[in-house]
Amino acid sequence: MKPKIKVRSAILPFVFVNMAMTADGKIATANRSIHSFGSRRDLKHLYALRATADAVMCGARTVEISNTILGNGGEIFRKQRLKTGLAEFPIRVIVSGSGSINPDADIFRETFSPIIVLTTRRASAKKLARLRKLAEEVKICGHTEINFLAALRWLRTKWGVKRLLCEGGGELNAGLFGGGFADEIHLTICPKIFGGRNAPTLAEGIGFQRLTNAEKFKTQAIRRFQGELFTVFSRRK
Repeated sequence: MKPKIKVRSAILPFVFVNMAMTADGKIATANRSIHSFGSRRDLKHLYALRATADAVMCGARTVEISNTILGNGGEIFRKQRLKTGLAEFPIRVIVSGSGSINPDADIFRETFSPIIVLTTRRASAKKLARLRKLAEEVKICGHTEINFLAALRWLRTKWGVKRLLCEGGGELNAGLFGGGFADEIHLTICPKIFGGRNAPTLAEGIGFQRLTNAEKFKTQAIRRFQGELFTVFSRRK
């Protein structure tokens, strides 16, 4: 599925979320031992979406558990990026309200593009000092919770991020949905059932308490490929 490129206003980046989900709505098993379960097609789709983004954003736990380095996916996707005027590799954004990130995570061993950490004043001075040695920049956005409006505006103005791809996890997604910042969702639905009341879902956090407050999206595309459903939803304005 070839992604359609959309760009938001000059104030905030266009934010699009990409996730794989089981048929019962789980993005990992309850013990998080299984977090990657999509097909090769789904992985290719992920890289194709990254190839349209100025930056890719993940929560700290997702970065640690998945061992991701948030790369460009290889030569084919590198050429796609250059062809559209993007840098060879996306800027990498890690979100951690507490500043708790494993300094030995794989992502810090790769220096192909800047790493930015978004955190809050909950992060101790010791953690901030450690992160500043690992990342290109550490930005405090909020007192106890990430202020996504300020963070996204800063990414747009300071780093020129026009298109921001979010790859989870559920807590990070919840922050974006809760503030109305997610413009588009690319969701791969996989024919698997994980079950488990504690297994993470697409959006965690407190959630919306009333139906009228729920973030509303409209279906843009649905495509089936070898048992998986590749769907696209856009936020209703």
